[in-house]
Amino acid sequence: MPIEVLLVEDNPGDAQLIRIALEDSKVSINLNVVEDGVEAMAFLRKQEKYHQVPNPDIVLLDLNLPKKDGREVLAEIKADTVLRRIPVVVLTTSQAEEDILKAYSLAANCYITKPVDFDQFVKIVQSIENFWFAIVKLPPG
Repeated sequence: MPIEVLLVEDNPGDAQLIRIALEDSKVSINLNVVEDGVEAMAFLRKQEKYHQVPNPDIVLLDLNLPKKDGREVLAEIKADTVLRRIPVVVLTTSQAEEDILKAYSLAANCYITKPVDFDQFVKIVQSIENFWFAIVKLPPG
């Protein structure tokens, strides 16, 4: 069974980098990408065009999103009795202390700042993959 990953990322370049970094994975990964917070919640709640999508095993969440930002998405996920068990990895450009504190206060499972360097970006994504997909035991979908 592949690991189901929901990537919530509005930057197509970053989404492509993450896809490329996960292609060499030793683990089977099915990556779904949505570009804003409204789409993320529709996906997670299986609404509208998302009624047949798989339940994600993990969410990679950018904070700075259009329509509904990542902080709101994180709060909604963690307030929902069904969704809150899904690990949420915040993967964002923000290094602001207030964003880090807010994310953890909203029960993010971890907070990672995106590097600007391509090689570092790939290393970060591979580290996420190694930890979350190979070491951590994820809750059953």
